[in-house]
Amino acid sequence: MKKIFLLVVIAIFTLQSSSANAQEKTKEAPSFNKMDVSPMDLVVYKNEADEVVARVIYSRPLKRDREIFGKLVPYNEVWRTGANEATELTLYKDMKVADAVVEAGTYTLYTIPGEKEWTVILNNRTNTWGAYEYSDQEDRVRIKVPVRNAPSTIESFSMAFVTKTDGADLLMGWDNKYVEVPFKAIQ
Repeated sequence: MKKIFLLVVIAIFTLQSSSANAQEKTKEAPSFNKMDVSPMDLVVYKNEADEVVARVIYSRPLKRDREIFGKLVPYNEVWRTGANEATELTLYKDMKVADAVVEAGTYTLYTIPGEKEWTVILNNRTNTWGAYEYSDQEDRVRIKVPVRNAPSTIESFSMAFVTKTDGADLLMGWDNKYVEVPFKAIQ
């Protein structure tokens, strides 16, 4: 009888101990990855009816005292236009990009930076890392836009839509340079 009582006490103590350990583990903070050094961001263009017309998802590398254009981002080479995955543009309505009509859909936005102008590319191949899988055979649109000098240093690669009367310009800037890509509503 003493042996049975001792076994029951040991079993109860063991169960209580494992229950306490389980409770302690649930009190620990969950383990999350560290923040990416080039965090993902998005910009949205809404029309006057507050409908989303376009969305860009991109990653934002930092300048960190580096020479950007012509060095980190070589001139005259296809660039993912940010960091990590290639930049993704979704049009929710048909739009004109410069003079080209682009149907609603999702595209990869690549650029070819130059000293005086950039080539902006909307490419049909999506879900790509960097520009390693880029093929000009998949290009939907290519336009050239002039490079402009920024009034101050842009530390983190940035994008923004600026609303115009007939659409919006997508601004892309980093370091001391930026470009504007015109998007126009189709009437």
